[in-house]
Amino acid sequence: MTTLNKTALDLLKAKRAEVSEVVSAAPDDTVLSALRSMRDKNIGAVVVLEHGELAGILTERDYARDVELEGKAAGTCLVREIMTDRKIVFAKPGDPIERCHALMKAHRIRHLPICEGRKVIGVLSIRDILEGVIAEEEHVIRELETDRLMMTTDTGSY
Repeated sequence: MTTLNKTALDLLKAKRAEVSEVVSAAPDDTVLSALRSMRDKNIGAVVVLEHGELAGILTERDYARDVELEGKAAGTCLVREIMTDRKIVFAKPGDPIERCHALMKAHRIRHLPICEGRKVIGVLSIRDILEGVIAEEEHVIRELETDRLMMTTDTGSY
């Protein structure tokens, strides 16, 4: 029996084209412009890049908690004011999806940047990870069912 052992890069390659690119904002962009990017791409987070390197991440949850609930205006609030920038959790392209899932679970995050060196090459959502885990488990189940069928089938030979 074999396992698929998909990696973060495998999942990135499998994402639909409109969300496979890195959608980013700069620290000095307004939150409103970042929200528009999220709406246009139908995503829940953007990575924050400064000089081409990962500086943080901005999620819809950051907006809801740090702008709306604080009575700020998204048009004047800067991304740097509300982005998550402390100990940014990320994975490498070769990391197995099980490691990505463990990172997201341990740090209670729903978006995981995938970095090659200091460059972000994509972002995986918890949905991407769970779909990958389910696909691998379905593959294992099919192989087990096939193995069981082969073991219980009477071939007539001794």
